[in-house]
Amino acid sequence: MIIELGHFALILALPVAVLQAGLGLAGAARGDWNAMAAARTAALAQFILIALAFATLVHAYVVSDFSVLNVAENSSLQKPLFYKLTSVWGNHEGSMVLWVLILSLYGAAVAWFGDAMPPRLCARVLGVKGLVAIGFLLFILFTSNPFLRLDPAPANGQGLNPILQDPGLAFHPPFLYLGYVGNAVAFAFAVAALIEGRVDATWARWVRPWTLASWCFLTVGIAMGSWWAYYTLGWGGWWFWDPVENASLMPWLAGTALIHSSIVVERRDTLKSWTVLLAILTFSLSLVGTFLVRSGVLTSVHAFALDPRRGVFILALLVVAIGGSLTLYAMRAPRLQPGGLFAPISREGALVLNNVVLAACCATVFIGTLYPLFLDAVGGPKLSVGYPFFDRTFVPLVIPLLLAVGIGPLLAWKRGDLLGALQRLWAAFAVAIVVVLIGLYVERGGPVLAVLGLGLAAWMAMAAAVEVADRVRLFRAPWPEVWRRAINQPRASYGMSLAHFGLAVTVAGISASAFQQQRIVMMHLGDQTQLAGYTLRFDGIGKHDGNNYTADVAEFTLLDGSRVIAHLAPQRRFFPLQQQTVSKTSIHTNLLADFYLALGDPDGKGGWAVRAYWKPLVPFIWIGGVIMAFGGAVSLSDRRWRVGVAARRAARAALPARGSGA
Repeated sequence: MIIELGHFALILALPVAVLQAGLGLAGAARGDWNAMAAARTAALAQFILIALAFATLVHAYVVSDFSVLNVAENSSLQKPLFYKLTSVWGNHEGSMVLWVLILSLYGAAVAWFGDAMPPRLCARVLGVKGLVAIGFLLFILFTSNPFLRLDPAPANGQGLNPILQDPGLAFHPPFLYLGYVGNAVAFAFAVAALIEGRVDATWARWVRPWTLASWCFLTVGIAMGSWWAYYTLGWGGWWFWDPVENASLMPWLAGTALIHSSIVVERRDTLKSWTVLLAILTFSLSLVGTFLVRSGVLTSVHAFALDPRRGVFILALLVVAIGGSLTLYAMRAPRLQPGGLFAPISREGALVLNNVVLAACCATVFIGTLYPLFLDAVGGPKLSVGYPFFDRTFVPLVIPLLLAVGIGPLLAWKRGDLLGALQRLWAAFAVAIVVVLIGLYVERGGPVLAVLGLGLAAWMAMAAAVEVADRVRLFRAPWPEVWRRAINQPRASYGMSLAHFGLAVTVAGISASAFQQQRIVMMHLGDQTQLAGYTLRFDGIGKHDGNNYTADVAEFTLLDGSRVIAHLAPQRRFFPLQQQTVSKTSIHTNLLADFYLALGDPDGKGGWAVRAYWKPLVPFIWIGGVIMAFGGAVSLSDRRWRVGVAARRAARAALPARGSGA
């Protein structure tokens, strides 16, 4: 009966979404304040209903209710409770309920914090979000219903894909969805602005915090997915240019451009039409990612292999959402006032360069991801696009962007002094040159591009520090004044510097991956092998019984000369229910390098295949991602984005008075 309650709540959420869309859009068009207020109530009600539906699905997994088809296909009695919970979104149907739950959460947040917004803008935003919710609720109810019953109920379920039975799955998909779906808010603001025919600094000030929030979540989600693939799949890599990985990268690139372009709209009242288009494209790319994962066109460890008919439904949603919004853009965008002028060498010019390069990078990933699928769909030859393509196209595009990251913040608005900015960056130049020279000396020439990448990372990191020092006039003013300027700086400026520094850290980790060393050997008990100056000794092999698997557990000792550095225990886990074997790596890290060990197959003669890697600076890849997201969060906490209590009270007082005259 509980599961039927959840099904009914999800069904009821559909007419509530219709009310939210209708009341929001019609109320704003007619100036009906009561209807606009009702749209906000509908947004809150929609969230409560979908949260109830999601809670009943979670309950079904916790109690192992195998009379529910979705639970029977993705859970089992032997599975630990933790993985029963993660199984809720480890499948297509359950993850779609999480998708619309997060969509409704953002809608409820807009309604809750909308007191200080212009009422018509808030109503139109909620109306557009209601339209998006209608499409995805229809998709769930008619093609992906997670509440279907199974009669007779089996005694046990089929369990979850063993690869997905990992703690990383508890956080990676929710963070990704918070990023993907969060882009729907900027999309709704863009469509609402096109309907009103007005984009100004106030609009940009409201768009930026929502874009920042979704960007932070998406950054963490991508970083966690990369880390999960690194330590779970056992192949030693952290990014494969898999189409589904690219599907998360594309909206991240577009969202990064949107954050920067919205700054220009807010500060200089220009780039308005382009910023609206970016908001539309960012969410459109999120929808493309949804299509790739759920349409059945891909075979990937990340994708849900599904009935292609579901892909047709999603494709129809793409046509309506993307086609409709772009049509509206084509009709209304020319009416937007272009705004002020600026010189090419200026802060605005640097941000335009940022947007052009990010758009080109995004287009490159888009073409490399979708062209093979398009060619296969029309009967052409099968192509595989991977590292060679992206290394030769994506990387050269990124280099000028990374160079500009250090210069742009030091340029003035409207008209900047490039030579003056470069002179203030002398310390960044010096540090970059020293890092390159040391790298070439240590590696005896080494991979030149990797050494230059480390120099570029040093340039960005030092430039971020110089930018902060320049703002507070460090070494140029008395300490009391420096301290006063430091504590009075907007948090958004510190957040920007942190995000740029985090990008530098990630670039350093990526560049250093060229220096990794590896050994793939067959080892017997007592054997030793050398790698990166360390000795790896094979000490033993044993068995371990988990809740729903058995494992071969190897014991290794890592030594530096005669000194023991670490004990490593990689595993090969066998899941009898799914008849599947997965690798469980063992990693020793000091945050400057990882010693990575994976256990392969036995040879039947007492030997085991062992893959060992030494990876310098690889933790920097994910540390940098965390720093970037933290920088975004610091910027998000800026008092300019917080809604004032006085503004909320004034808005509440004004609504009844307006409503009485409607």
